[in-house]
Amino acid sequence: MDDNKIFLSESEMPQAWYNINPDLPAPLKPPLHPATGEPIGPEMLAPIFPMALIEQEMSMERWIDIPDDVMDVLKIWRPSPLQRAFRLEKELGTPARIYYKNESVSPAGSHKPNTAVAQAYYNKMEGVERITTETGAGQWGSALSFACQIFDIACEVYMVRVSFEQKPYRRLLMETWGGTCYSSPTDRTEAGRAILAENPDTPGSLGIAISEAVEDAVKHENTKYSLGSVLNHVLMHQTITGLEMKKQFAIADDYPDMIVGCVGGGSNFAGFTFPYMKEKMDGEREIEIIAVEPTACPTLTRGLYNYDFGDNAQMTPLLKMFTLGHKFVPAPIHAGGLRYHGAAPQLSLLVNQGVIEARAVQQQGVFEAALMFARTEGHLPAPETSHAIRVAIDEAVKCRETGEEKCIVIGYSGHGHFDLSAYENFLSGKLVDYALPQEEIDAARDYLCQWE
Repeated sequence: MDDNKIFLSESEMPQAWYNINPDLPAPLKPPLHPATGEPIGPEMLAPIFPMALIEQEMSMERWIDIPDDVMDVLKIWRPSPLQRAFRLEKELGTPARIYYKNESVSPAGSHKPNTAVAQAYYNKMEGVERITTETGAGQWGSALSFACQIFDIACEVYMVRVSFEQKPYRRLLMETWGGTCYSSPTDRTEAGRAILAENPDTPGSLGIAISEAVEDAVKHENTKYSLGSVLNHVLMHQTITGLEMKKQFAIADDYPDMIVGCVGGGSNFAGFTFPYMKEKMDGEREIEIIAVEPTACPTLTRGLYNYDFGDNAQMTPLLKMFTLGHKFVPAPIHAGGLRYHGAAPQLSLLVNQGVIEARAVQQQGVFEAALMFARTEGHLPAPETSHAIRVAIDEAVKCRETGEEKCIVIGYSGHGHFDLSAYENFLSGKLVDYALPQEEIDAARDYLCQWE
């Protein structure tokens, strides 16, 4: 194949999302009530989510039809292109074929609208007037603000303080689409006030922002909460990416030997990779699937596989997942979307079962890879996306050394146009590497043991 972009027509778009639950290698452990530790039912989630999403969360149906109204919005930017990175290959002198599925073409510049549009639609269908959420780097808050504007729903976003300060234009993008953005922790919620009383200078965390958004939602009858990652319905909505990618590889007469994606909560990684999991687990294809995270927040590589809360204030159900502990506050690295203490239960189970390999990489190496990608392919990647690029480059260099002609695919989850301050810090030598000390992980074990 000589063309560097592989497109699909709108008529070739997937018509249903893929739900991995029936194909997991072992059953998921049930969510537990945050107070009693007993398995929960739909009634526990009803104050937070619309019933349609609760049904998707617990569904064992392999395919869930995409509503026409959702498809109409997705067609603004979908199908997204699968691109061959010929210039990067030449720069590396590798026999590997490197592709990237480019989700940066969405209005918000990332994969996040794939689920934001669906969640806003289902909320609108059930009469919800207002949605609260959290955001790390601002990509999710931007995407949900965009989706809520389309479906005429008010959107209020609690943005992790360090990212709020690092990325002011993300806040402005949310406001452009009618969203309201707060620097979390705030004095608007009990959870936020408690954190500020304990540590007024905290950089914030996704766990804290989730606590604030959930508390806000349950205190207002016209409001529901929306989550940008971790839960099954979110991961499922993202599978449109991997399903498109399979069709595009068929057009290219190629097939990935390796798929590499970054992981915070797990939604973009699941979207790119879950449609390939059954073939891998059934032995139909040999494919390496690699989840990449920062050494500053090594949830999958060094975390504990345990029940834990999804938020700092212990309001959410307990989920069986890899976790660094719900009290964990990561270092203020620039990859704000990867600063979450936990990982999606489905993803965690697949890592625990050895189906997925997890790796952690340092911040400076990530930006070195991002710069190489930008200077060869022209696209400026988000810091989160650049974690996947780092490992893909490393693997392509191995192919150069061994002569192996692997097909490597990067989950290109978003652009870095709002992350130029991070690039400025890297180019001026201000970025430093950071590895999480083992004592912080050990401290998490002390307060998680009751939920083993």
